[in-house]
Amino acid sequence: MIYLRSDSFRKFLSAEVSRATKVRGEFSVFKWDGLAVETDSFVAEGDGLITGLRAEGLHTEVGMGGIWRGIWEIRESSLQRLELTVDVAKPQEKLATLPRKDAKATPRKPAWLPSKAEMQGLEITSVSLNAQLPTGPAMAHGMMVKVQPSGPKDAYRADVCGGTLQLPIKNLPALELQHVQLRYQDRQLFITEAKMGLWEKGSIEATGEWDMKLRQYSLEGTASGISCEEVLSKDWSKRLQGDLHTTFILEQGAGEATARGKLTVENATLTALPILDALAAYADTRRFRILALNEAHTQWLWKKGELTLTDLVISSEGLVRLEGQLTLRGEALDGTFRLGLAPGTLATIPGAETDVFTPGERGLRWAPLRITGTLQHPKEDLTDRLIAAAGLRIFEQIPETGEKVIKFTRSILPEAQSKVVDRALEKGVEFLEENRDVIREASGILGGLLGGKKPAPMAPPPAEER
Repeated sequence: MIYLRSDSFRKFLSAEVSRATKVRGEFSVFKWDGLAVETDSFVAEGDGLITGLRAEGLHTEVGMGGIWRGIWEIRESSLQRLELTVDVAKPQEKLATLPRKDAKATPRKPAWLPSKAEMQGLEITSVSLNAQLPTGPAMAHGMMVKVQPSGPKDAYRADVCGGTLQLPIKNLPALELQHVQLRYQDRQLFITEAKMGLWEKGSIEATGEWDMKLRQYSLEGTASGISCEEVLSKDWSKRLQGDLHTTFILEQGAGEATARGKLTVENATLTALPILDALAAYADTRRFRILALNEAHTQWLWKKGELTLTDLVISSEGLVRLEGQLTLRGEALDGTFRLGLAPGTLATIPGAETDVFTPGERGLRWAPLRITGTLQHPKEDLTDRLIAAAGLRIFEQIPETGEKVIKFTRSILPEAQSKVVDRALEKGVEFLEENRDVIREASGILGGLLGGKKPAPMAPPPAEER
């Protein structure tokens, strides 16, 4: 009992906790009541994974049952508050050891007394964690933690309830920790179960592991109950509505951290997308302006700040289907797709269903589609090809139309005047024939035919030819 109440025992426990957590720290003065002891704090710092540790309001009891095994039993332990600072981003350095004290300064313990301590359980009322990850800072606050030994030496399991977790992911709100089960052994941390809430009705379930020696981790699970409005920007939340569900695998190996999974949008509605508005205008129908989707899903990969969507499918059954892939680099878009439309959809645009779209699977007519620009101002290349195709079809019909005009003009004008008009019209037809390729690119003329600005009238022939 004399040794337990000595400063040597306090320093011994300080060294044991420092060894277990790989930090350099020390308890404040112990206050004894029989075999129960309280102390205000344990403060430590480190050079490795844990860079800072502060525990406040410690209460514990020393058991004598393990003395014959050479162990001090530390049981009935509780903490009011624990603050941890960790750095996962920097390479792990060799830990410094506690400085040795002059042996004469503290009483020596009898040789037969235990030289090791064994924690038999710990309850922490409030845990705060500040972690520096490779992708940025993460913070967790207000967690209640209960720790128990788990089989082998230095192996523990922990139950975490309550609190919030903020990850370094843009636009992701703080996660509400509902229940997390952990297991620790040989510097490996296993997440056997994790349930979290986010936004109004969203939930995340996950499992994973973290190898502290190799600085590698993996986390996989599902996220569901999230509305598009909560995730997307203000503009895009007006265009795409529905409920998001995604699987995910987050990994940090020898290289960069990556995340991947499959995203599905249920009860999806697509509204006011520029390409759909263009199709609605050309097809003279409102069916494209608001699409109820029977399919909306994609595989996704996040790496080095770049998001890639592959096997992307957006479909409104019997009307339109979009298939392809899209890469987002910041705000920039780069997508390659196939667009399928129901036959007859673009029958009002000359050349659309023969020169731009071709028959294919699912009974649809298909055309390639490229999307570029930015999230705020997306661009597509289909409109220009529809204009070019329609323009070519109209120009192909102009010589025949010109002949009809010439014959009609001859029939209603005097012979002298009809010869002048004859020469002018024939020259106009020759001009169109000779400059067919140039005119093919002149989308402005067709713009007038499709409701845009009307082309300027042709200039009258030179005075000498009148």
